[in-house]
Amino acid sequence: MEVSTTWEEKRIAVSINVKPGLSPEFAVVVRETLLYWASRELETTKKVISAIPDVKADYRPDPHARTAWELAWHLASMDIHFLDGIADFKLDVDVPDEKNKPKTVAELVDWYDKNFKRATDKIRALTPEQLVTPIDFLGAFKLPAVAYLAFFNNHRVHHRGQLTTYLRPMGSKCPSIYGGSFDEPWQAAAVTTTSRS
Repeated sequence: MEVSTTWEEKRIAVSINVKPGLSPEFAVVVRETLLYWASRELETTKKVISAIPDVKADYRPDPHARTAWELAWHLASMDIHFLDGIADFKLDVDVPDEKNKPKTVAELVDWYDKNFKRATDKIRALTPEQLVTPIDFLGAFKLPAVAYLAFFNNHRVHHRGQLTTYLRPMGSKCPSIYGGSFDEPWQAAAVTTTSRS
């Protein structure tokens, strides 16, 4: 007995089986867009890290949690590690080399800023074809190189959110992130009007 298939069922079947690839040209647009937003996120993340008081960097909200310093180092160092890994086509979760690990919050912010710019320059140097090159990540994912920029942005935002919950208990203030906070209220831009003659 033959099963009748409607036009809509055929359209759905075709759409499920069609897997358009990411073109190298579009990957360049994706890279530039994601790096633009990553640089904006960097500035916000540096504000959050800067809010850690050095004298309370060993604050830990729970015995099973990382200290504020451990969390800040993880956030900054893994961000750079992941960006370098994308550029080198080798992703892992190995702990970055700590031989040049900063000693203070200010040093960490400076280290993060310099290395972020260095690592994103490596990403910008990738060719369009390299951006669509699949990279294996722990056998769990095999995505085009450029896709990991979004993936690791989630890692950054996740740990930055964790870190913000540490700030007030440490006696610090929570900076504005995506809008105002109690400690740093949002300020609307001044609107200027001009009179028309």
